[in-house]
Amino acid sequence: MSQKMLYILNPGDNISPFDVSMAADAGFNHIIPFPHVQPDNVTSMVQDAIFARPPKRFNDTCMFIGGRDVHLAADMFENAKKAMVGPFQVGVFADPNGAYTTSASVLALVQKALEDTHKTCLKGKTVAIFGTGPVGLCTAILAAKEGASTRLCALTADDDKNVAKRFCSRYDVSVDWVTALTSEEKITALSNVDVVICVAKAGVRILEQKELDAISNLLVVADTNAVPPSGVAGVDMQDLNSPLPYANGVFSGIGALAIGNIKSQTERGLFKYVQESETAALIDFPEAYKFALSLVKELATK
Repeated sequence: MSQKMLYILNPGDNISPFDVSMAADAGFNHIIPFPHVQPDNVTSMVQDAIFARPPKRFNDTCMFIGGRDVHLAADMFENAKKAMVGPFQVGVFADPNGAYTTSASVLALVQKALEDTHKTCLKGKTVAIFGTGPVGLCTAILAAKEGASTRLCALTADDDKNVAKRFCSRYDVSVDWVTALTSEEKITALSNVDVVICVAKAGVRILEQKELDAISNLLVVADTNAVPPSGVAGVDMQDLNSPLPYANGVFSGIGALAIGNIKSQTERGLFKYVQESETAALIDFPEAYKFALSLVKELATK
């Protein structure tokens, strides 16, 4: 009987129990963690894995890149791809701190809300993303790749513009950087915005009603915060394209539980995809977004 092997490569100490559960539910027989893995270690580890089985069994082995640092994960992912030798390949799936599947799920739900309720799409829209951490960075890049004018809104003085710019340059996109430490700065950052996405620290209110009311043409607001209070005033955890009033009309609200549901299904689905793909799967967050978007559309038809 074929044994499905998942190797978790983690730069830090701890392996995510969430990732382990998702992988087990997706059908992996053996889940083996490797902590303290750095980018320079990846090539030898991948090549140990690819030569352990004949080429036709590429579906039976997956290298999962975890940890909490998207910059390290990006380096590890590139090294894993380069480590393949001819027909000797294995699947590679990166999702550090859940940032890749979370950003994919947020933007997939935003895109679906724009299409269903507002009969439009992200292309040509202005998107403001509050929170410049891993999820914010990935969401900004995905939105920019969809043709949106994207603003990363820094919420603390410690947020590093240069680090964010370097990560965006990996994916050949340009993202604006704006400071949003005060209410006045937040209102300025929201000028002419169509879509607001809040991916900031849990349990902290980022946008109050008065700041939303300053927007003239708000279409969609998404908030990943599942710890009260919500990150955005008026957006409930269970909102899924819910009509929510503000001073200048009604916008579509998307809450944390709706996002989390798609995130879980996306991660579990990608673990299954690695085992079923016709070629060795290579899953970065742009690939995760494509999967999440197809999942959201599929669920809408049921």
